[in-house]
Amino acid sequence: MKIYNTPNTSSAITGFILLGFPCSREGQILLFVLFSAVYLLTLMGNGSIICAVCWDQRLHTPMYILLANFSFLEIWYVTSTVPNMLANFLSDNKLISFSGCFLQFYFFFSLGSTECFFLAIMAFDRYLAICWPLHYPTLMTGRLCTNLVISCWVLGFLWFPVPIIIISQMSFCGSRVIDHFLCDPGPLLALTCARTSVMEFFWAIISSLLLFIPFLCILGSYALVLRAVLKVPSAAGQRKAFSTCGSHLAVVSLFYGSVMVMYLSPTSEHDAGIQKLVTLFYSVGTPLINPVIYSLRNKDIKYALQKFLEIQK
Repeated sequence: MKIYNTPNTSSAITGFILLGFPCSREGQILLFVLFSAVYLLTLMGNGSIICAVCWDQRLHTPMYILLANFSFLEIWYVTSTVPNMLANFLSDNKLISFSGCFLQFYFFFSLGSTECFFLAIMAFDRYLAICWPLHYPTLMTGRLCTNLVISCWVLGFLWFPVPIIIISQMSFCGSRVIDHFLCDPGPLLALTCARTSVMEFFWAIISSLLLFIPFLCILGSYALVLRAVLKVPSAAGQRKAFSTCGSHLAVVSLFYGSVMVMYLSPTSEHDAGIQKLVTLFYSVGTPLINPVIYSLRNKDIKYALQKFLEIQK
């Protein structure tokens, strides 16, 4: 692998070198095959949920419409990193252009932000369904569901443009090597010529707000759900209510558990290897696991998928 560590400034820099997962040529090919399989399985899993919801009229409800949109988001989320990672496995120089780096930076974080908002409105939907079952059809209308979906996408893509544009205008000196498999704020800020304490603080604030506002909404929704479920007299009713929320809670735990480790302080003293593994888990692992969680715990999805596959055969 050819890596050139020449001094650069932002006026002359044309790209960065993404180290990814350094290993022998045989190891790179093995990783290429592994991540290609993971990527295809992710596309198939999330695509299957989208097809099931679109095909089965019984699933044309707010809960499943949100789930289909979430699966669509997961497809684009994993696509923002994995194709470039696959290309790097087969590349000798591991180069990514300056504009390509910041485009990946923007789309990766915008899609991640959108996922935070989606998880929050999915929890809000479960709150309405369990705490207000008789009023649910009039409260969660198709129009409200559509507005919530649009709001998630708009807020997600408007959350990070300003700091990303500011970082892109900074001067970069010395090595242009990023010890990561994607363009991440921590390694990028470490390459700037001057200290970036203000930018680091600003990034920590907006990242904290992004994570904690939806997370507190999720906690509030499930606290109210728990209170309502505990009032249900029958154990069967309680189990049914908890099973309705179980899949979403599992997805929230996987995603937030890993993301909070990384981005509340993007330039924290995490080992580079740990950073890559944690980022790999929530950016590639969770989009792969989520369809399995939702399909295994949801009889309607499983039934719709079985019928869909039977028709295709």
